[in-house]
Amino acid sequence: MKNIQVYLTALCLLLAGLIATPVMAYDQPSINLGFTSFLDGGPPAGPGLYFTEYLQYYTADKLENFPNPNLKTDVFVSLNQLVYQSDQELFLGGKWGLDVIQPIVGIDSDLPHQSGLGDLLVGPFLQWDPIMGKNGPLFMQRVELQFILPSGRYSSGKALNPGSNFFSFNPYWSGTLFLSPKLTASVRLHYLWNAENDDANVAGVNKSQAGQAVHGNFAAEYEVIPKMLRLGLNGYFFNQITSSKHDGVKVPGKEKVLAIGPGAMLSFSQDTHLFFNTYFESNVEHRPKGEKYLLRLVHHF
Repeated sequence: MKNIQVYLTALCLLLAGLIATPVMAYDQPSINLGFTSFLDGGPPAGPGLYFTEYLQYYTADKLENFPNPNLKTDVFVSLNQLVYQSDQELFLGGKWGLDVIQPIVGIDSDLPHQSGLGDLLVGPFLQWDPIMGKNGPLFMQRVELQFILPSGRYSSGKALNPGSNFFSFNPYWSGTLFLSPKLTASVRLHYLWNAENDDANVAGVNKSQAGQAVHGNFAAEYEVIPKMLRLGLNGYFFNQITSSKHDGVKVPGKEKVLAIGPGAMLSFSQDTHLFFNTYFESNVEHRPKGEKYLLRLVHHF
């Protein structure tokens, strides 16, 4: 009888320890993973007003490092972007501009979810004119201080929301190198800092804070038909570098993903361009693993 009591006591302590252990949550905000690709270092037609419409479909049938990994999630995103690029130099030759993005998100998932408006993104930036060579541009670059404002739809009772319910600072640098007049390589590098969510969507948790991260997009493309068609490869990565926290306690596990796939850019004129990009995710940890398909239309007024 005494041995049975000892075993029951030990079992209760073990269960209590498991219940008290923080559970990993997918709590990072919605960010630019693959939305930009070819010729990312500068606008295609110089200063002025640009409108960009992004249509993205993301599908995942596995949640890596999740208690029930075989949960399907489909996400449909419409990003509506206005960019104004001035022709006025502000700092070190960089010309000032402003970037505003409003996402609309549709979610279909086995997890509790809702759809609606996503968080508003606002970013002042500096764009440098291309460095020119004998045969055309050699290099162009931009720096943007991007802010993600917690304006999107959110409920602590939903595992997946269009909005994050916390502020994020997500500055980036992007550049495009012209290896030849027809061949280019582009990269965009972000740093992500997240504030605290004071209404966490994790059971038994009051406040949560997603960990800091570095992420970026990369692409290389070749002009197949002059001034009309470019083909290449594009990709993105995300690497969380600090632990997330639940009520001040570090949560085990950090999010990580690498994706790559083919892409194309069709130019109707100097002012209007259509991008198509696909991505297949690998090296995934503590987040969904899936495929992404993106259509992007850019128009310069």
